[in-house]
Amino acid sequence: MSPSTTTTAEPKEARLRSYLREKATDGELYFKSKFIAEDVGLSPKEIGALMVKLKESASDLEIEKWSYTSATTWRVSPA
Repeated sequence: MSPSTTTTAEPKEARLRSYLREKATDGELYFKSKFIAEDVGLSPKEIGALMVKLKESASDLEIEKWSYTSATTWRVSPA
């Protein structure tokens, strides 16, 4: 995905939160940052840093570091 005007104009944290909220509507979502990076137009490193912030601030999502096998796997579900 090449970043569009809307994507780059929207703050990174809000863009990631929207993506996670949408993907977790039907239940739990398990993912590694490197596999969703292109979908949200962020680097895996940016996603990892934002996930730590979102874990503390996103009251509408339950976020936890779930496992680590070659990269962190995150578990996200609606709160």
